[in-house]
Amino acid sequence: MNVNNNQKIRRLKLYKNYFKDFYDGQKQKVKEKIIWTFRLIEEVKQVPETYLKHLEGTNGLYEIRVQVGSDIYRIFCFFYEGNLIVVGNGFQKKTQKTPAKELDRALKIKAEYEAEK
Repeated sequence: MNVNNNQKIRRLKLYKNYFKDFYDGQKQKVKEKIIWTFRLIEEVKQVPETYLKHLEGTNGLYEIRVQVGSDIYRIFCFFYEGNLIVVGNGFQKKTQKTPAKELDRALKIKAEYEAEK
């Protein structure tokens, strides 16, 4: 996969402290993989579902998918006005199914963002 030097196709925007609070609590290796994944999403024309996947039946919610060893992390986001991706909450995934409380929180963050715009 070829990542262009600073040629951004999309732009990621962190909304309030939802993501930052999650990010600050992670180990350095996880932080590095998150940043790498963010760059890939910004710069690669067609992002593989391995890294960015639309969540069915959520009205435009996506998950950024990060894996470090056997640990799996999810960061919820959504597109706003074309190529702007708004980043919401993140969590470490420990079960096959996404926890309902994390999904509800992501949908509330999306609604809150849209209400402010």
